[in-house]
Amino acid sequence: MCGHYGSGKTNIAVNMALDLRRQYDSVAVADLDIVNPYFRTKDSAEDFKEAGIRLIVSQFANTNLDLPSMPQDLYAITDDRSMKVVLDIGGDDRGALALGRIAPRIIEENDYDMLMVINKYRPLTPDAQSTLEVMREIEEAGKIRFTGIVNNSNLAEETTPEDVLASLGYAEEVSALSGLPVVMTTVKDSLYGSLRGKIDGLFPLTLQKKPIN
Repeated sequence: MCGHYGSGKTNIAVNMALDLRRQYDSVAVADLDIVNPYFRTKDSAEDFKEAGIRLIVSQFANTNLDLPSMPQDLYAITDDRSMKVVLDIGGDDRGALALGRIAPRIIEENDYDMLMVINKYRPLTPDAQSTLEVMREIEEAGKIRFTGIVNNSNLAEETTPEDVLASLGYAEEVSALSGLPVVMTTVKDSLYGSLRGKIDGLFPLTLQKKPIN
């Protein structure tokens, strides 16, 4: 799961992991975002524990230490082939460099999806061409090609059903330029009822709880 800063990839990674756990016995989330020192998947650690999902994350996650440290059990991602793993990759080409360390093993196994999370309403990806440029930068750094697109265009709490519908043309244009399918459009669960039946591949998101400082 890759995307530019603010695309919402971490929230989607969390929800996808919880969805996978309903289908499979062995599921993990690996946070490889070494650019962002806060490692936001750690915010959902209790939810993962309750669901029986393994969290692979740096020992410095959610501390005030800004160290580009990879998780010690990183290679469990590819060594344990019975485990379904959702990877949350850093928000640009620098973040994707971490993926490059295990990309050869992922490609060798050839049982993966590499999904680009896009958000029309972010300042650096407002159109299909700029979004495609970000995709290519991530692919070059991560040493692995995308296989699909996740349209997560939103305006946070201000998002309306109309905002989501207005983003569909953008997502289709990114799809046309890249040659990749839009595998899902994500919306917060409170909007799901209003949009169900109007958008193919609609996936409801339960937003992460804000950590208490």
